[in-house]
Amino acid sequence: MAVFTLPDAALVEIDRTIARYPEKQAAMLPVLWTVQREQGWISPDAMAWVADRLGCSAAAVQSVVTFYTMFDDGPVGKWKLQVCRTLSCELMGARAVIDRIRERLGIEAGETSEDGVFTLQEVECLASCGTGPMMQCNFKFYENLTPERIDALLDELRAREPDPDDVEPVIYERPAIDVYRAMFPDSLARERTGGAEVEAQ
Repeated sequence: MAVFTLPDAALVEIDRTIARYPEKQAAMLPVLWTVQREQGWISPDAMAWVADRLGCSAAAVQSVVTFYTMFDDGPVGKWKLQVCRTLSCELMGARAVIDRIRERLGIEAGETSEDGVFTLQEVECLASCGTGPMMQCNFKFYENLTPERIDALLDELRAREPDPDDVEPVIYERPAIDVYRAMFPDSLARERTGGAEVEAQ
């Protein structure tokens, strides 16, 4: 079995990071971030390697990796689509955005498209509550999303390569109220019938 390793420059960076902390284990987040940057995700072998470097158990490392959505314990696509599902975004139509991505890509949350281009994840608050629904795509925020904007964005992303330096958020113009209403078809139907239940025909 191959032994986990990193490029020399990454090893030097990790050693310098660990040296900044009075307790080695306190360096876990930046060390894991370096590992993921180099490998694309954090494998069980990588977790064991980090545990050995920090003098802790592999279980302790795994608990951190699986807690934070910025870390991945499995391979992900070229574009990682993390849609906020917390209350503010949910009330502004996040479910419609997630459903449009699911329909377009044929995947569920936690899955990667067959071509390896997109991974869909549902995550908790990303601190853009005033411009929801929103999505973090790799390191870039897209805000005031609608299903139609998702269609255009997926086409745009598929046509280009990720740029880790491109972090300037894209804040679309706030949609009109009718656009928001269309993202909640059940509520709209109840509104039109005076709150009465609408039976399926």
